[in-house]
Amino acid sequence: MKNIEKIKMLEFMEHGDEKGNLIVIEGNQDIPFEVKRVFYIYGSEVGVIRGNHANLRSEFVLVNVAGKSKVKIKDGKGNEIVYCLNRPRVGLYIPAMVWKEMYDFSDDSVLLVLSNEHFDDGEYIRDYERYQAIINQGE
Repeated sequence: MKNIEKIKMLEFMEHGDEKGNLIVIEGNQDIPFEVKRVFYIYGSEVGVIRGNHANLRSEFVLVNVAGKSKVKIKDGKGNEIVYCLNRPRVGLYIPAMVWKEMYDFSDDSVLLVLSNEHFDDGEYIRDYERYQAIINQGE
């Protein structure tokens, strides 16, 4: 199975009552990995593109806990998929070795990112042509 085929939308259980709503995300249960890093993106203007990279080992789940944003996925072979994240109980699972670009952030967007790896700049591929070369060398 190609990595782009492993991408999936995840829907998290929402618990709510008259006091409000609660969503719980547990590693190795609600998402397919143990969480080692959590970060979030906010304050990005509409024209800003975040990401622009692939990762050798890191997997991610992206959840727009407020507002909305889009995520463009590329596989290095000319295929692209765009996902709109706009509900706090839905996440996008992205496996390693997939090019990702986050953009079209609403003013109130808060994009939560969960990862299976601690930060290591050496596992980031930030040049799309290099990414394509790595992906296509296995053929």
